[in-house]
Amino acid sequence: MSEDAFNMSIRKFLKEVGVTSQRKIEETVRDGQIGGKRLKVRMTLTAEGAALHHVVDGEIELP
Repeated sequence: MSEDAFNMSIRKFLKEVGVTSQRKIEETVRDGQIGGKRLKVRMTLTAEGAALHHVVDGEIELP
């Protein structure tokens, strides 16, 4: 696989993760399933068959 194809494949995956994650967060907030001014979030990235485990923690300010 060429480097360009590899990069495009990664970008496609990350775009899907970003778009679907944003939708799920928006649905959760819209449905009133949370309280407070901030939503604590965590994203965990793993890969089947590889020693990949990456965690990103963050907070999202609510409207």
